[in-house]
Amino acid sequence: MASSSASSLRACCARYGRRCSTAGRAIFLLDEPVSSLDIKHQLIIMNIARDFARRGGGVVAILHDLNLTAMFADRIFVMHRGRLAATGSPWDVLSDDLIEKVFDCRLKVGVLPAANMPFVLPQSSVS
Repeated sequence: MASSSASSLRACCARYGRRCSTAGRAIFLLDEPVSSLDIKHQLIIMNIARDFARRGGGVVAILHDLNLTAMFADRIFVMHRGRLAATGSPWDVLSDDLIEKVFDCRLKVGVLPAANMPFVLPQSSVS
């Protein structure tokens, strides 16, 4: 890991999460690590967490941004009224029915906005 990346990782841990260890494996516990950040910094933080996981660490993050969740999570747990409503991969869990049930909002997953309305998704970022 480059020096600037290591500094970013330490800043991420110090500011946005706690690091603990279970059976010798480091785990980041991140509670809303990207709330109130602009999209550039959201992607930086989430990429740091993903890189940490790829190197063998564990990451548990609480997110309300469903697009970032779909982009970065291997497995998601959706809570509704204090109970587990669904768990699995983003592809298995994020559905129109679940969004309506949990968020009381009728939305379509993976459908483009009507009338050529502009929209921005983090999945379109160029690395």
